[in-house]
This record gives sequence, C-alpha cells and structure tokens, in this order.
Amino acid sequence: MEKKKVLFISQEISPFLPKSEVSTTARNLAQGVQEGGKEIRVFMPRFGVINERRHQLHEVIRLSGMNLIIDDTDHPLIIKVASISAARMQVYFIDNEEYFKRKSTTADENDVEHADNDERSMFFCRGVLETVKKLGWQPDVIHCNGWMTSLMPLYIKKLYKDDPHFANTKVVYNMYNDGFNNNWDARLAEKLKFDGFDEDVANDFAEPSFENISKAVTKYVDGLSVGSEELPPELRAIFEAADCEKLDFVAEENLIKEVSEFLDKVIDAEVLI
Repeated sequence: MEKKKVLFISQEISPFLPKSEVSTTARNLAQGVQEGGKEIRVFMPRFGVINERRHQLHEVIRLSGMNLIIDDTDHPLIIKVASISAARMQVYFIDNEEYFKRKSTTADENDVEHADNDERSMFFCRGVLETVKKLGWQPDVIHCNGWMTSLMPLYIKKLYKDDPHFANTKVVYNMYNDGFNNNWDARLAEKLKFDGFDEDVANDFAEPSFENISKAVTKYVDGLSVGSEELPPELRAIFEAADCEKLDFVAEENLIKEVSEFLDKVIDAEVLI
C-alpha cells in the first residue's frame, strides 16, 4: 500500500527558532508521523533571525527562481533546505529578501507586529504550493501550524481547486492560543481579489482581525484540531461551531498516535467542500 503523504507547514519549527508551543509541536508531529510510516514534507518561513551557518541552510537552485505576484508586485521566491539529523527529516524554507530578510519573525524588536504580515502569509502559502508542485509530490493532507499558515485552506479550496496536483488534497488547521494583536492590513480583501479569489471569498476577510480570520478559515478546512491546552473563549467557540472533522487537545504522550489517526480519518473522509 502506498504511504499516505502529509505536508506539514508551520510558522515556527525548532531547532531553527526558539522552543515554543507551535515550534515544538510542529517538529514533534512531523517527526512522529514520519516514524509512524507516513511520507512527509516540512516547510516554514526563512525568517532573518535563523542562523543559516549554524543550521547549514543552503539554497535549492532547481526550486528557486520563480516570481510570485502579491498585490501587483513581483517577489522572487527562494527555496532553502536544511536537515534535522536527529529526526532524519528535511525542512524546506520559503525565503524572499523583502519579506523575510529582517532580523525578526512576526514582530520587531519593540514587539510591534510587522504591517505586511498578511502579504508574508500569502507569499508563504503560495510559495509552499508552487514548490511542492516543482517537487512533483502530491500531499494527501496539509497540516497547518501557526496563524501565518491560516490562509492555506483558502488557497487549496479556492485558488488551487482546479489544479490536478492538489485535486484530492485535504487541509487541517491546528488552532493555538497564539494570535496577533493588530489587525492585518485593511486592504487584505483587495489583495486576495487581485490574487484571483472571488469577491464573496475575499469578503470573508474584509475585517482581518485574528478572531475573524480564524472564523473565516474554518469554512475551508477538512479538519480542525487544537494545539493548545487552553484556548480563549472566542477561539473555543469557533472550534465548537466548525462543521468539519475535529480533534480536541491531546496530551503529549498520546499526541502522535491521535493526530496520525485523525489525519487518516480526514484523508479517507468524503469531500464536503
């Protein structure tokens, strides 16, 4: 039987960024699911604070060189890769000088969130999908970790729905108690329409607060899971109201087994969207 293919995307993965709930969970899930017999690929943004020399990142020339247009501006897509030898897995990095060169992740040294985080999310999600196509690798399911991955369900279900490479790809979004405080750019809906989304889809993101984006995303997922033991009431309500396969928070000792079985359930379920 052919191995099921899982694409893990995360805004943070240890050891490339400091340990956090998102970075540790994404790393452990990817490693555990691979060791359990599934085929995986792993992607994250190449934030400027990542030490390329220490982690031995190098550019993959055959995958780089494409330009992605975000809000009517061309942005070169650069792909880098590094290995986590202890986990026997590779991590691909989505890079671009304008979006990811700065020496920070999602906020500056004064903890002010970057004004272009919406475009960085768009670039990251599209960059992952275009790179996966170049790899010739067709994921059965995409497992999303962190709010920078929140637009991925939208891209899979709407913009790439007629692409045969992703015809049968499902999407799971893992909810964490880790959001952003300042709304994304008020022009997000316009940017999404320029990217090719229908007006009714883009309008779901007309008021781009963390809560509103979290709620809108649930319309486009096949599965929703919880990565934090405690969710704020507004996120808990969104999770409970979602009409899809769901997996509530699972303690660490059972996490790999439960998530792997949940991914099987999502992959094998009939497509409802």
